[in-house]
Amino acid sequence: MKNAKLALVFIPIIFLLSILYLLSMPDITKLRKENPKTTAFMEYREREGQGKGRKTKIDQRWVPLSNISPYLIKAVLIAEDDKFWRHEGFDYEAIQKALERDLKAKKLKFGGSTISQQLARNLYLTPEKSLLRKLREALITWRLEKGLSKKRILELYLNVVEWGDGIFGIEAASRHYYGKSSSELIPLEATRLATVLPSPRKYNPVGNQPYVMTRSNDLYQIMIQRGIIAPEYEEVTEEPIETLNQ
Repeated sequence: MKNAKLALVFIPIIFLLSILYLLSMPDITKLRKENPKTTAFMEYREREGQGKGRKTKIDQRWVPLSNISPYLIKAVLIAEDDKFWRHEGFDYEAIQKALERDLKAKKLKFGGSTISQQLARNLYLTPEKSLLRKLREALITWRLEKGLSKKRILELYLNVVEWGDGIFGIEAASRHYYGKSSSELIPLEATRLATVLPSPRKYNPVGNQPYVMTRSNDLYQIMIQRGIIAPEYEEVTEEPIETLNQ
């Protein structure tokens, strides 16, 4: 009897808190037509810089998806979320594998994130690794997938994702590393940029780090196998494929 009374008290409270929590979720619908001027992650990097006594200058330039090199788009999808067009926000197989790795390592790193999940995190959250943040990320991801088209999600992601210290979005990254518009990126440059996304402040797409060279070369070969790049492409470009191994 006592438990029943407690349930009658707590169930409405839990329901009310759930409603308030859902109401506190960001308005996804405005992203259909509006491009965000800043993101939670950009602001986090600015605060991080201030904490170290330096000012972090954010370089971000908006570009429509149609003006981004198709080689870059394909390279990023293969490297970051190969099932992007088929899933509804979550790659459950990747999540399971990541969870198995976490359990084995006895650390919760919450890997296996899709592009939609990464976008949710970049737009509204912080890098904090906690169960509560992951649950909030899941809710926002679900709303992004329900409220926006896949192309719009991809466009937003490519324009706000971090590509280096203070460098956000593919247009700023392309101009910073290669001195050209993102529409002009060739396959070799695209694979390099896609390769560094997991750790953009650790790896440099124009450097000679072994991981970058090996991973980008593997990515290049996948693009050839899928017919995205013609095998003889390097013969008509200024940079031969061998440069990946130098």
